[in-house]
Amino acid sequence: MSMVYDTEHPVPIPPIIWDNMGYWEGINRHELVFQRCKECGTWRHPPRPVCPKCRSFEKEWTPSTGKGAVYSWVTYQESPHPGFKAPYSVVLLEMEEGVRLVSNMVDIKPEEISIGMPVEVVFEDIAEGLTLPKFRKVG
Repeated sequence: MSMVYDTEHPVPIPPIIWDNMGYWEGINRHELVFQRCKECGTWRHPPRPVCPKCRSFEKEWTPSTGKGAVYSWVTYQESPHPGFKAPYSVVLLEMEEGVRLVSNMVDIKPEEISIGMPVEVVFEDIAEGLTLPKFRKVG
């Protein structure tokens, strides 16, 4: 089950700033990328200017495997925005790289989501210039 959007109420566009621009450029290419420190190799998400481990400003955008597992989730029974039609689920994922990412599940009923469930990325083109990473159950 994919999230249904209200065409009269466009989905809010995530803020794209210098620190996360590489992430969104990757998403628009249908590629999931995360920041990785060039000095110590630490993966980080959300994107930020300084490595939390070694304090280096040197970073690169590195492709993710796109695979992870559900760490936690919540199902909204009422919508916080008219552009989203409830019920829908928001998941916190732990990716293979060790970073966590908030997203949505597709092609699954909320009651079928479980902690530890393996997932993989898919990309949903929402509107012109707006693609979002979503996740589906593996297997």
